Amino acid sequence: MVQVEPGRILLITFLSTLLITSSIAQKEEEEEVDPNSPESTTPKEVTYDSRSLLVNGKRMLFFSGSIHYPRSPPDAWPDLLRKAKMGGLNMVETYVFWNAHEPVQGKYNFEGEYDLVKFIKLIQQHKMFAMLRVGPFIQGEWNHGGLPYWLREVPNIIFRCDNEPFKMHMKKFVTLVIEKMKQAKLFAPQGGPIIVSQIENEYNTIQLAFRERGDSYVQWAAKMALSLDTKVPWIMCKQKDAPDPIINTCNGRHCGDTFTGPNGPNKPFLWTENWTAQFRVFGDPPSQRSAEDLAFSIIRFCSKNGTLVNYYMYHGGTNFGRTSSSFTTTRYYDEAPLDEFGLIRQPKWGHLKDAHRAVNLCKRALFSGSPFVQKLGPDQEARVWEQPGTSLCSAFLTNNDTKKPQALRFRGQDYQLPPRSISILPDCKTEVFNSQMITTHHNSRNFVRSVAANKNFKWEMYREVVPDDPGNKLNEPRELYELTKDTSDYAWYITKLDLGSRDLPMKNEILPVLRVASLGHGLHCYINGKYIGSAHGSKVEKSFVFQKPVEFQAGSNQIALLGFLVGLPDSGAYMEKRYAGPRSITILGLNTGTIDITLNTWSHQVGLDGEKNQIYTQNGFPSVRWVKGGPSEGVTWYKGYFDAPEGDNPVAVKMTGMGKGMIYINGRNIGRYWMSYLSPLKRPTQSEYHIPRSYLQPTMNLIVIVEDEKGDPKDIEIVLVDRDTICGFISENHPPSVRLFEGKGGKLVALEKDLKPRVELACPSQKQIVAVEFASFGDPFGACGHYVEGNCTTPVAKQVVEKFCLGKPSCNIPLDTPDLHNKNEACPEMKKTLAIQAKCAFKA
Repeated sequence: MVQVEPGRILLITFLSTLLITSSIAQKEEEEEVDPNSPESTTPKEVTYDSRSLLVNGKRMLFFSGSIHYPRSPPDAWPDLLRKAKMGGLNMVETYVFWNAHEPVQGKYNFEGEYDLVKFIKLIQQHKMFAMLRVGPFIQGEWNHGGLPYWLREVPNIIFRCDNEPFKMHMKKFVTLVIEKMKQAKLFAPQGGPIIVSQIENEYNTIQLAFRERGDSYVQWAAKMALSLDTKVPWIMCKQKDAPDPIINTCNGRHCGDTFTGPNGPNKPFLWTENWTAQFRVFGDPPSQRSAEDLAFSIIRFCSKNGTLVNYYMYHGGTNFGRTSSSFTTTRYYDEAPLDEFGLIRQPKWGHLKDAHRAVNLCKRALFSGSPFVQKLGPDQEARVWEQPGTSLCSAFLTNNDTKKPQALRFRGQDYQLPPRSISILPDCKTEVFNSQMITTHHNSRNFVRSVAANKNFKWEMYREVVPDDPGNKLNEPRELYELTKDTSDYAWYITKLDLGSRDLPMKNEILPVLRVASLGHGLHCYINGKYIGSAHGSKVEKSFVFQKPVEFQAGSNQIALLGFLVGLPDSGAYMEKRYAGPRSITILGLNTGTIDITLNTWSHQVGLDGEKNQIYTQNGFPSVRWVKGGPSEGVTWYKGYFDAPEGDNPVAVKMTGMGKGMIYINGRNIGRYWMSYLSPLKRPTQSEYHIPRSYLQPTMNLIVIVEDEKGDPKDIEIVLVDRDTICGFISENHPPSVRLFEGKGGKLVALEKDLKPRVELACPSQKQIVAVEFASFGDPFGACGHYVEGNCTTPVAKQVVEKFCLGKPSCNIPLDTPDLHNKNEACPEMKKTLAIQAKCAFKA
């Protein structure tokens, strides 16, 4: 046994304790959250100067995305935020929806899908900052621009100008929101994620309409916002005269070229809305904005002093119920990087992620270097950020020629740029990204009929009865907005007309004509309880004229007009003065001549009886008598049951065969449909309508449809939504993927030795590639889901891709693999492209 001196034991014990303590401290230090990071709950000082926003004095590039909490169910929020973070975002923007939070004056709702505090906390949990656009006017294609209807009825009010009643209510709501954020400690100086707030919204577009009262309103709004002492910067988008210290920001598609800049020397270049597509209204054809154009726009902006870009929308979601503005579809910004169903849209999501990574590789040079522009040709230039005397240098090479590719020579090297594109050189030498050359994979969306949900569909129907005499009589039809007060889309106008036999035309082939001139949005006409027809306006021209021949009878005739709205307006000056509904009603072709019945006595009823009795619910539908379902004309309710669809893919209902109306699932209104309003392409603007899985139960889900035009539900089907069709499209001219590079110690480092072009495919949700549906190595063309072989293709392309990919969740196919370049290679002198389309599925 070895004897150890007592003093030595103490020394060993001390050193051991010191070592353990040091290890614990080191571990704690490693796990400590960076106080500048979004998830840190330590207070953060947020300031700005002419170059950027600063968090605790640190300059940052912000890539932000708009995700609006009411446009998705709360259970979807975590997944949307996770995908936004994966897409390279470090900030999320949302509006605050006044009419959702205060639908009745003085009664507030901040629960469920309107739980703003929960949403902001989730943003922080997902390690992102937040931009809170309080408004409280938001536009956003949201009903009434976010302003509650009751605001219209405040005496002497004029919206959005130096008007005391409006300012009083606006200040009260904005103060309430800010106090709620403060109580939850959500502003960055309190340890929260909110680093920017916005007051008002695109006010320059209407400011001139109010003259001096518009100018003074801007000053008042800024002063009011600053008085709330959030200790974070306030912004005003599209507001050239934003008062100091409010920052004016840009909205648009190409703010790198269209933004005139901040209106003060100490304000940064911020972009609050980079439109990822275009919202759609009923009657519109599909709306697209390419991933290439989006990438070009953000790189251009960042190369010209921009330090914050917010995508509007990053996820559009769904306008559930009656929340959309005039004529706006239920589906919102579906072409965003995350589609309506929260699925990743490729290549937009991936190409922007790559663009974010490429710009971030230039961050040191952008914030430490000095910029200059070098002309490289008539429409070509290099924007360089360089720190003289050091190796710190990043360059953005731009070919502004929209038709021709160009070879650019920069610092002794040649670079090939496609038309209208930007290449990023983080070290002023290595091209890691070109805005026009997509290296991520593509995908295509599929709507697949559900086996489980459609097996037992049996429709029943109930025809809404035209009210006989609902009362509420006036000498003329009431204005439709004021009549409905945003409680329903519908209102009845009913009058009686006595005609003698000598008033009616004597010839059977001649009929009187009923003519109704309306200020919008639409109407259905019934004569003596029989449906005659309908007419409507549009987003561009809301006024219209309904004109139909009708069969009157000798004696008393009932004329019933069902006026309908498709959302309230969301923009423009004097919104409180907008009107809708019938303004002139005449009958032509009577023997006694044309008669004007506008000033006849009219009865009014707001809403449908089915709405009042809530026959779209389990408790309400037994209150009426249902019969076997079939075709209908006029207001008809349909109900049926279906089981929850198999799997966990998103769910939608395809409204084939229907006209116009609303859809309820287990008592919840999922939005307006309008299949009969065709686009110029002779197709409905929207055919599938999102049913959140959280609205469903395992079996016996009640679907109730109110069809107010003409329809037959026999072809309605429940469908599952996936993006299991994945594609690749890479040429031998493509630069290496930016994902193969990283920055280390201020230097650009390649993560792999092989930087040659390759196709990378990846299935969603741990699925595997089960089939290669198309493969061509040559000159293919088209888009994912619709590729076509060109004049030249390698015969073995499909077999080669199958060897690399079948049965795998992801795969890489190098374009220089010998298998593709065999003896029978077609067109050997041509630079080739590899196009692939594959199918993903869970392994059986």
